[in-house]
Amino acid sequence: MLWLAAAVLSALFAGLTAILAKCGIKNTDSDIATALRTIVVLIFSWVMVLIVGSAGTITKIEPKSLVFLVLSGLATGASWICYFKALSIGDVNKVVPIDKSSTVLTVLLAILLFGESNHLAVKLIGTALLAVGVFLMIEKKNSGQKETKRAWLPYAIGSAVFAALTSVLAKIGITGVESNLGTAIRTGVVLVMAWAMVFVKGKQIMLKSLDRKELLFIVLSGLATGASWLCYYYAIQNGDVSVVVPIDKMSILVSVLFSAIVFREKLSKKAVIGLLLMVVGTLAMAIWS
Repeated sequence: MLWLAAAVLSALFAGLTAILAKCGIKNTDSDIATALRTIVVLIFSWVMVLIVGSAGTITKIEPKSLVFLVLSGLATGASWICYFKALSIGDVNKVVPIDKSSTVLTVLLAILLFGESNHLAVKLIGTALLAVGVFLMIEKKNSGQKETKRAWLPYAIGSAVFAALTSVLAKIGITGVESNLGTAIRTGVVLVMAWAMVFVKGKQIMLKSLDRKELLFIVLSGLATGASWLCYYYAIQNGDVSVVVPIDKMSILVSVLFSAIVFREKLSKKAVIGLLLMVVGTLAMAIWS
């Protein structure tokens, strides 16, 4: 059951990623931050590949696995771009719950595509609790507040959809591939996509005016992401996607806790109930699956 421990560590590091990234994009453009973070993750990933000695197996990867790893990387890149854009303009405790709603779609796809139907009733009930929890955590703005305050919402939804596709595509692509190597290959795809977005939008000029303190947080966020990915893809390679993904998404607890401490972001009573439902749904799937 080592994959369960890996899933828990993945959640911890993912929770730290959101907070560190938020600190690094107060003044730094989100696309620039995403591209810089990806460099850190790529270096981290290949260091791990060299440590475990799996670099030599790259020529043995089947074409099908390679195609799905690339597709997973593209989905990840799209999810990151949406996610960090949402974080740059919205509160952590509002953006993160919607991003984590990708769990619902991922679990349903895992049941349909991979036949992960063991303890099906528990998984469906847990998924329903997650969906209700996310709905409750989406705060409605008071009528006196401008609608522009919710400009982050479409980006958060896009992040969730692409994140769900990432997990499913990665599960297919990582079959027969050492998990660290699979992570490194995917990260290379994300790197190309992230920097392409920077140059297409003509934002490379902003690199000259980077705040050093924010750059440090961006690097730390990249390291946290790398650690999270390594744990996550080991877990989905060796365990059930429908169990690993909900556990990983419990990074929301870490994110919400630190957002309250660092950014003074408060949750309403309704949002607290929603968070508790998400926790209960996840624990149900983790314990009885």
